[in-house]
Amino acid sequence: MTLKRPQWANSTLEMQNYYDHYWGFPVHDDQQLFAMLSLELFQAGLTWQTIWRRREAFNRAFANFNIEKVASFTDEDINRLCEDETIIRNRRKIVAVINNAQVILRLLKTGKTFDNYVWHFVDDQPQDLGLTTDVELAPKTPASEEIAKQMRRDGFKFVGPTIIYSFMTAVGMVNARLK
Repeated sequence: MTLKRPQWANSTLEMQNYYDHYWGFPVHDDQQLFAMLSLELFQAGLTWQTIWRRREAFNRAFANFNIEKVASFTDEDINRLCEDETIIRNRRKIVAVINNAQVILRLLKTGKTFDNYVWHFVDDQPQDLGLTTDVELAPKTPASEEIAKQMRRDGFKFVGPTIIYSFMTAVGMVNARLK
């Protein structure tokens, strides 16, 4: 049986691999969720392929998205990252990733996991779009708007509704995979 892919996933071998092995599968690991939120944040204004190609560089630059390590990054680390040509050198995005790690660390210290935090927004169940044909996904939804508002109230930065909806589909909170 041939795997159905949306047009964007057939654009390059990299995107085929991303779709076939990563995109849309439920993720429940805090570190992987943090990594995907961070990559989605960096993607704002750019193509996903640009970010995906640099993912190993992002992993190196951000200590494999180890939440405790990133939360402890200093101004010196920010300056180092702003000079790192292998990643996207946007100071606001870099600072947001560090801030978000600090917010997640606070959650962890209260006994909550980042997994519990994000998945509670969808009642711990992927929201299945039931797609059988390739359609262009909305850039945001009422749910992603509400989630983004709550995340900002909880201290997260650079988490607008478009970034959040892209994150939700990437980590399988919304199942937009073709059937």
